[in-house]
Amino acid sequence: VTLLYDVLHLRHNLKYFDKMRCLRKRSAVSFLGILVVCLLFMNLYIEDGYVLEGDKQLIRETATHQLNPERYVHSFKDLSNFSGSINISYRYLAGTPLPRKRYLTIGLSSVKRKKGNYLLETIKSIFEQSSYEELKEIAVVVQLADFDSAWCEGMVQDISQKFAHHIIAGRLIVIHVPEDYYPVLDGLKRNYNDPEDRVKFRSKQNVDYAFLLNFCANLSDYYVMLEDDVRCSKNFLTAVKKVITSREGSYWVTLEFSKLGYIGKLYHSHDLPRLAHFLLMFYQEMPCDWLLIHFRGLLAQKEVIRFKPSLFQHMGYYSSYKGAENKLKDDDFEEESFDIPDNPPANLHTNMNVFENYEASKAYSSIDEYFWGKAPSSGDFYGIVFEKPIKISKIKVVTGTEDRQNDILHHGALEVGEKIVGNKKGRQCTTYLRLGEFKNGNFEITDVEHKVLFDINCMRILVTKSQKEWLIIRSISVWTSQTPNQ
Repeated sequence: VTLLYDVLHLRHNLKYFDKMRCLRKRSAVSFLGILVVCLLFMNLYIEDGYVLEGDKQLIRETATHQLNPERYVHSFKDLSNFSGSINISYRYLAGTPLPRKRYLTIGLSSVKRKKGNYLLETIKSIFEQSSYEELKEIAVVVQLADFDSAWCEGMVQDISQKFAHHIIAGRLIVIHVPEDYYPVLDGLKRNYNDPEDRVKFRSKQNVDYAFLLNFCANLSDYYVMLEDDVRCSKNFLTAVKKVITSREGSYWVTLEFSKLGYIGKLYHSHDLPRLAHFLLMFYQEMPCDWLLIHFRGLLAQKEVIRFKPSLFQHMGYYSSYKGAENKLKDDDFEEESFDIPDNPPANLHTNMNVFENYEASKAYSSIDEYFWGKAPSSGDFYGIVFEKPIKISKIKVVTGTEDRQNDILHHGALEVGEKIVGNKKGRQCTTYLRLGEFKNGNFEITDVEHKVLFDINCMRILVTKSQKEWLIIRSISVWTSQTPNQ
C-alpha cells in the first residue's frame, strides 16, 4: 500500500512539473513574441526617423496607386494633423529670410541634369512675366537639391550674377538641404516594377519637394509649385488672384493651372506642413504627382479643379532623369493676352438628351469636364440664365474634344437675351439677339458691351440644323466688364 501511495504521489508530482514546464514554455513563447514585436517596432523606427509606427501601418495599407481616399480620410487627419515644421537646418546659398509675408510663394527644386539646364530660363520667365506691382507680392524659392557641391556653387554664382537685384530686393532665395537630413534612398521597394535607379530618383524627388514645402510654409498666404523647366504666362499672378477671389467661400485643397506633372499646383500655405509630412511618409511608394492626387482626395476634394488656359508651360526637352527626352507640352497654355473668365453665377438648362452624367453644369464650371448630349435637333438649345443682369465684354465657347473631334456643334448660333419671365425653376428671356454663328465647332466674340445695348440676363447656344453626331460642349467662358449701375 505504501509503495502504491509513493507511486501515485510521484506520478502526481510529475504531472505538476509537466504543467509547470508547459507554463514556462508558454511564458517563454509569449516573452519571445513580445521581444520580436518590440524589435520590429525598433527596426521600423530606426529605418526611417521621419515616420511614426502608426504612419508605417498606413503606408503598408495605402501603398498602391489604387488607394481609396474616403477609406483613410479620418485616419490621415488623425495621424497627420501636423502644424509644426520638420526640424531641418537649411543653408541659404543666396538671399536672406524674407522681411515680410507675401501673397504668393513660387517654389522650384532643381538637380543637375545630364543634358540641358533650364533653371535660369525658368527664373527669368517668372520675373519677366510679372509687372512691378506683381513683383511686390511674390517670393521665389529655389532649392538646389543636388548633392554635388561643385554644381551647386556654380549654379549659385550664375543665379547671383543674373538676378542680383531680385536677391537684394528680397524676392529670390536659394537654399540647400545637406544630404545628412535625407532618409535611406538605396534598396527601396520597387513598386510598379520600376528599375532601382528610377525608384531612387522619384523617391529622392519626393523628399526634395517635402523639404521645399516645409521651408515655404510661413512665407506667404498661398504657394504654387513649379518645376525647373517652365515658361510662365504673362501676368500669371493677377490671373491666380482672380481665381482665388472667385473661389472665396468654397472649399478647395489644390487649384491647378497646368495639366502636366507637378507644374502649377496651388495650395493654401497652411496646408504645406501636412503635405510635406505626407510626401515624407510615402516617399518610396509612388511618384509625387500620384501622391498629390491622394493628398487632395484624403482632404475631401474629390474632383480636379483646373483652369484653362494654363498659366505654365513645360519647356524642357531633356528630363532630369537620365537625360531622357521629354517632349510633353500643355496644349491649353496661352502665353500672351491671358485672362481667366469670370463666369458669373447662373442657372443652366438644356432640352437636349443628356448622356449619362455629363450634365449641363459641367460645361460652365472650372472643373475639367464637359457637357455631352445625344444627336441634337434643329431648335435644341443650351441655356444660361444669370442670377443678376450683367455687362459682358467677351464670350468664348469650345465644342468637341481631342478624342472626339467630330462631336462638335456643326451648325449653331449664340444669342443673348433680356426681359426674364417665369419663376426661379423655369426662368427664361423673352427677347434674344443673335451675336454670331459657330465656325468649326467654336465661337468667340469680343467687345460685346459695345454691340449689345441692354444688360444681359440670358445667353443660349442654339442648334440651327439637326446633326447625327453627338454634341460635346467642352467649355463656356464669359468675361464681364462692369456690373450695371456700378
